[in-house]
Amino acid sequence: MVKFVFGFILGFSFSVQVLAVPVEGLLSPDRLRQLQSLEQGRIIETQTRNPSPVLLPQNSELQQFVGEIRRALNPNMMVEALYLHSKPGSFRTSVDSWDVGQKTGVFNQLVAISSLTGVQYFSASRNTMRTFYEFSRVIDAPQTRNPLPDPVFSQLPNTLTLFARQRDLTFGDNIYRYDYRVTPDVIFFVQENVTGLSYYIPVIGRGNLRSVLAVIDCGDSILVYAISMARAASPPGLGDRINSSFTNRAEALLNWLAGRFVNELFN
Repeated sequence: MVKFVFGFILGFSFSVQVLAVPVEGLLSPDRLRQLQSLEQGRIIETQTRNPSPVLLPQNSELQQFVGEIRRALNPNMMVEALYLHSKPGSFRTSVDSWDVGQKTGVFNQLVAISSLTGVQYFSASRNTMRTFYEFSRVIDAPQTRNPLPDPVFSQLPNTLTLFARQRDLTFGDNIYRYDYRVTPDVIFFVQENVTGLSYYIPVIGRGNLRSVLAVIDCGDSILVYAISMARAASPPGLGDRINSSFTNRAEALLNWLAGRFVNELFN
């Protein structure tokens, strides 16, 4: 299986164009002002009744992708996050193009799945930082679960599929599929649960959780959009705990990516 996976990766076409988009073309003026006014530069929204995206950037391909998942999944739970990361001065580029080296660097951060181990979020209920993922590793396949090193790319692939074993404090030890896509102006992946998720009792069936994380270069900054959608059971007494876990998931992902930007990409 390992030989198949890496042979498939090496067979990709590396002809991706590289573009950047001004942030003003992605967000409404009111949303941009709101985002820029926040100390951490992030917004998180949670919905549980007939959820519909409210933070989705104005990128046609990303909007279509998220819309297709929403229609197919028919979720009853949704958490969105929007984050604007300002680049250090020496890394700022023209909005006419997304620097190839930076774009490849961003992609390598997104496939560094083992670096999710130990990522933390702030628990409002406990008023302290907590670990989200106790364990996170790329594996060869859901059946064999042999650990693999995080892949590293010198050129951008158009698409990529990875499997990961991840253990979190709410849903335990599970297998996820990550599908990556690189387009001229956005890099994104969708995470799908291969195994069912339980919290004392089963709450999310196989394939009923989809999380999308998208990164768009804006020249002087990077815009990150994340959305988790789930068709989940709401057992009496556990609904609030499950909702809180999805909000924590979004915050943990933003903390992870912000840390990777600061410590690995823009240092």
